[in-house]
Amino acid sequence: MNVLIVHNRYRTPGGEERSVAEIAALLRERGHAVEVLERSSAALGGLRGRAKAGAAMIAGGLGPDEVEQAVRRTRADVVHAHNVHPLWGSRALAAARRAGASVVVHLHNYRLFCAIGIGYRDGAVCTRCRGRKVFPGVRLRCRGNLPEAAAYGAGLWRQQPQIVAAAGRFVAPSAFAADRLAELGLERDTISVAHNFLRAGEFAAAPPDAEPEYALFAGRLVEEKGVRTAVEAAARAGVPLAVAGSGPEAGRVVAPARPLGQLGPAEMRAALERAAFLVAPSRWDEPCPYSVIEAMAAGVPVLASRRGGLPEMVGAEQALPEGDVGAWADAVGTLWNDRQLRRARAEAALSRARDLFGPDRFYAALMDAYAAAGAR
Repeated sequence: MNVLIVHNRYRTPGGEERSVAEIAALLRERGHAVEVLERSSAALGGLRGRAKAGAAMIAGGLGPDEVEQAVRRTRADVVHAHNVHPLWGSRALAAARRAGASVVVHLHNYRLFCAIGIGYRDGAVCTRCRGRKVFPGVRLRCRGNLPEAAAYGAGLWRQQPQIVAAAGRFVAPSAFAADRLAELGLERDTISVAHNFLRAGEFAAAPPDAEPEYALFAGRLVEEKGVRTAVEAAARAGVPLAVAGSGPEAGRVVAPARPLGQLGPAEMRAALERAAFLVAPSRWDEPCPYSVIEAMAAGVPVLASRRGGLPEMVGAEQALPEGDVGAWADAVGTLWNDRQLRRARAEAALSRARDLFGPDRFYAALMDAYAAAGAR
């Protein structure tokens, strides 16, 4: 099976870019011919760039012939689309269909309905925009200013039915995300679930044996990731906390928390080896963050909030109310001070990671999605 992967890279690369690269590599390893076709929003800064992005959103993307030509040149059986906004758009998917490929759309977030993708604003989860009713995002200026919010609102309103019509199958990275997307307007039976995955060599043989130095928070330092909850809870519990990441909430990382900055893959593995556990107190409905998968695969237990796909990942018994600093402080202190409990949870986390986030499971789910798209 030949696969053409299409993706519009974000201005700030993140988990979706990683997923695109990992999926392409996995498919090649399993014998598929794969080509990755990418455009980037990094060049869309300034007034001219933003105007181009707005025009592309309203038009349904720019230059769809590039996809049609790529399908014919590579003889792609499947176009696996990730983020298509703003530069590819619905017209790229329609072009893929015209060229004879089936289309699978991988929804890593809620961008099919939400102009900012995360369904979060004003300190809380937001599902005001659903179906083609995207006016709340324009009225609230979720894109930051009225012209850009209006362009994205108009673009989502115009493109959404065309994307749904072109897609033979959707893929979501957690059952929660699939259910939320259905709540927002997709048909649930058109959505397959395929958790993000790690390579087989990225799973530890056993949990770390060394005495831990800290609890660890890892992620972009933004309000919705709950870094403030992590810092306050650790301080209240008297537990040393290391914070890996960068972002606008960096100023909230104050002593005694220890800022590690942005870490590369090898640095992140080293940080996990010194961690007693990972905290993921997210306030938005995260579908399936890599930081949690990496910790579990390293044999590091995780305390996560009861939001999004996190309980599905770590187990409901490890999930806490996202904004309850007292509950987080109690859980952090208990896990830090009980070595036997940590060991038991570490072994359970590693076992769960092998079951849920291995490459074989992901590949099987993806092949089922490809087959369903072709049948449709």
